This record gives sequence, structure tokens and C-alpha cells, in this order.
Amino acid sequence: MSTPNSYDVVIRGGAVIDGTGAAPFEADVAIKDGLIAVVGQVNGTGAQEIDARGQLVTPGFVDIHTHYDGQASWDERMQPSSWHGVTTILMGNCGVGFAPCRPGDRNLLIRLMEGVEDIPEPVMTEGLPWNWESFPEYLDALSARRFDIDVGAQLPHAALRVFVMGERGANREPATEDDIKRMRELAREAMTAGAFGFSTSRAYTHRTKVGEPTPTIDAGDDELMGVALGLKDAGAGVLQFVGNPNLPVLGEMMRESGRPLSFSMVQSAANPESWRGAMTLLETAAADGLDLRAQVCGRAVGILLGLELSMNPFSLHPTYRAMADLPLEERVKRLSDPAVREQLFAEEAGHEEVFDRATLLDFDNMFLLGDTPDYEPTADTTITARASRTNQRPEALALDQMLTNDGRGLIYAPFGNYVDRNLDAAASMLSHPLTLSGLSDGGAHVGMICDGSFPTFMLTHWTRDRTRGAKFDLPTVIRMQTSDTAAWMGLTDRGRVAVGLRADLNVIDYENLTLHAPQVVHDLPAGGRRLLQRASGYTATLVAGEITYRNGEPTGALPGRLLRAQRPQALAAE
Repeated sequence: MSTPNSYDVVIRGGAVIDGTGAAPFEADVAIKDGLIAVVGQVNGTGAQEIDARGQLVTPGFVDIHTHYDGQASWDERMQPSSWHGVTTILMGNCGVGFAPCRPGDRNLLIRLMEGVEDIPEPVMTEGLPWNWESFPEYLDALSARRFDIDVGAQLPHAALRVFVMGERGANREPATEDDIKRMRELAREAMTAGAFGFSTSRAYTHRTKVGEPTPTIDAGDDELMGVALGLKDAGAGVLQFVGNPNLPVLGEMMRESGRPLSFSMVQSAANPESWRGAMTLLETAAADGLDLRAQVCGRAVGILLGLELSMNPFSLHPTYRAMADLPLEERVKRLSDPAVREQLFAEEAGHEEVFDRATLLDFDNMFLLGDTPDYEPTADTTITARASRTNQRPEALALDQMLTNDGRGLIYAPFGNYVDRNLDAAASMLSHPLTLSGLSDGGAHVGMICDGSFPTFMLTHWTRDRTRGAKFDLPTVIRMQTSDTAAWMGLTDRGRVAVGLRADLNVIDYENLTLHAPQVVHDLPAGGRRLLQRASGYTATLVAGEITYRNGEPTGALPGRLLRAQRPQALAAE
């Protein structure tokens, strides 16, 4: 029988949603030594107590698609993800990262990450300590650090290719037999050291800042197979793929390696029905006994535009380019001048190879993003539609929006998952049993996207606020973001509220859970700016039984560690 003060933390009287998809039930949750000790009636007391009556108690969220590879080397807090109930992340996605890396190749990997994931070069140049060369050394460097969440890493193909092939790899030359043999050896080494998997990209949108394609875009099937066999040699690791999936190739990789594989799936504006074919691929693979999954997201894939951000509708206009490097206050002053505005509206935008010019001028696909963001806006609220109703030029309305809040107003431009001006396609993807909730890209696209808030959006929009179509029940959405994603990482010690499991938990004031508008802050190395998005309604977040956040504010506790795969005796610890 419990004795007074026998627990570290007791969470009282919450509605427990345990992560399995089961219905909520009222219970206390007691925590001792970082683990869940009791789920039910707790007779003893805790050194700390949380009153969860009228609130939800859930497992901590597990985000399998992030890009904190650099941030984890210089920062203790994996924000914005840790503001949104995330307690475990997997980084190293999309084939980009910083290890392995020889000293002479550091700038190349920085340029690639700058282009693919929109992280400014000065931030990485100042922030990355580069106290590693091999991938195991990178993990060792991270293992010496402490975080507000647990961090797992994957081996990125671009870094591996350049490490093995040097300039030939960067120039996308074919790998030789010896190159592939070495990649296989290093893949096995990385998995044995604790990598959770290997990621690659064949996406044409993945380019350096100057427009060079990612080094992996033309990598041969034999090269991919060689790396997959490295995972087979280690007997561990998942494969992650972004780009147009080729099922015969992916299927052969899975058959030969015996390893699971996931690919990114989004409704494409260029081919709006292609995702349905990808769903068929999933079902065909499952029928063949292959563990193939698609990573999908519950929100549109899009960008934010603004005067403080990487791009805005006038970024390619000569008049704006002439003032682009001026302080925000000065740009606001000039852009408020009627003569400057008319000049801006009259001229033609220039061309930029790296960014689609048409996207920046498509006011039919832009929406005003207010203080309470609407991520499923209707067709009659586009900038073009609003301007037409008020006899304005769309360009003028867009500029006026960006000039609000002292030049900090934002414009939302969705494209993937939003061809039909609704999220019905996303709902279909999310509900498929062979998909995984992911693609938040937390830690990346810091000047254009802020989707690390996906977990909060999933709760507020899909279970409570959506008015334009089907919704999901709370236990299903919680399961998607906890036990489903934890299982994909091979983590059996978390993702559920159950006795003996790791005490990664959220206490959520569900009725008042609110996602706020993104804001720009300048808190990266070298004074770099990034978009951050906060939420209110997270009463507490716990990692390994320690309260890391109360009401959205950090407590100072940093129980998070580097996670290493294949270490069942101590999955959580370094």
C-alpha cells in the first residue's frame, strides 16, 4: 500500500487518454524514479502534485520528422516542439544533416541545409561546434548534452555520400562499387552506434541556396540498396525517403534489407490525385508482407510570407530588393509611401531559380493570417477574393496585411494538401491504417514555415474546432501522435500511459487549448531570426517524470537525453 510522500509526482483526477486509442477514463497517475508507478487511485502523496481535474492526461507526443540536427548541438530547448507537448523527436530526415563530415566539407553541408531547410548560413557557421567527424562521434557529442526532450538521430544520405565520395559525391557522380561498400560499412557503424535509421531524398525542390540539387537526387538504386544492406548488417534501423516513391525499388530495398521504410506523402497541386495511387502502393506492399508506411500531415503544406521572413510577394521586385536589407522600421516607412507603393505595383517581378516566382504572385492562393490562425480558410477569403469585394488591388491588400503590427503581419500560402481549398485529402490520409502522423519539420524552414505546432493543431482542429467536414475522436488523434510514432521508432518504453513505462506525459486544458499566431524572434546564433509558434493550454509537460514546462513556461529541468536505438537496457539514458 502506498505511503505518504512515496512518489515524486502525482497527477490527480485527470481524464487519462492512454495512447492506445481507448476511451478516456478518470484516474490519478503517480510517478517514481522517472517511471509511471500507478494509474488508478493513488493513496499516497507526491513531492509535487498536479491537479488535473477537468483536464486531459496523455502520453508525451513523439515527433518522427524533425530537423533539429544543428539546434541540438547548440541549444538545450527544442522549441517550438517542446511547447507543443512533444517529448521525443527524431531528426536527420530528408537526407540532410551534419554527420559524418570531414572538416573540408562543412561549408557544403551548411549550404545544403540552408537551401533545403531554410536555416541561415551565419546561424550554422557560428552555432555548430563541429566536435565530431564520424557519425558515432556526432552521437557522442550529443550524448554529453542535456535537453528539454529526448532526441534521436538518423544517418543522412547527403552527408554520408559526400563523406565517402568527396567532390564526386557533391557533384552527383555515380558511386563506384568501392564507394557503395564503404557506405554500407558506415551505415552499419551508425546503426550500431545508435542511429534510428537512414534517410534520403530524391526531391527536386531540395537544393542548396544557389540552386544546386541535393547530392542524393541522382543516387543509383545500387547505392540505395548498399546502404539499406548496411542496416541489414546491423539488424536495426528504419529507412526514410522523400521524393516520388518508386515501389519496385523501395520494395526490393525492404525485401533485401528486412528493414521498414516510410516515405513522405502530400497532396500535390501539380498532380492532385497522385496521393491516392500512393495509398494503393501502401496496400500492395502490405499484401506482400512489406512494412511500408507513408508519413502524412494534418495541415496544408505551405509557407508564411512577410516583411520579416525569407520571402514576401514583392521579394523579387526591383523596388523591394533595393530596400530589402534595411531595418524593418525603415522598410515599413518606405512601403507606406504612396509613391513607392505605386512604383512597386507597376513593375514586374524578377526571376529567381531557387524559388517559384509564380508562388509569390499567386494572390488566388494567399490568405491573411490573423492572431488566431485559420489553417483551413475558405476560397472566398483569399486575398484576391477579399480585394475584389472592396475594390482593391490584391497587391495592395497583401502589402497592407504585412504592414500591420508594425510590419509583422503574415500571409499564409498553402499548396500541398490544399488543392480543393479544404483538408479533406489530409483527413483521408490520416485515417489510413498504413500512414504515420509526421512532417512537422520542427527546427527547419525557420523563415518560412512554423509547423512544429502540428501536435497542437491536430488536437484543436481535428477533434474540436473543425466545421467543414469530418473530425476525429480524441483517443485516435492522441494514439496517432504517441504509441503509433513511438512504435515506428522502436521505442517500447513510451507512447502510452501504463505502469512501468517512462513518465513522458502531458496535462492539457483541452477546452482552452489555443494555438497562437507565429512570431519572429532573433534568438539563434549570430542573432539569426526564426519563426516560433506558441500555444496556451498545456498545464504541464513531463519528461522522464520531471516537469519541464508549466503553463507553457520552462521550469529549468532538462531531463532529455540523446536516445540511442538498439539499447534496450537504457533507451532513455546517456
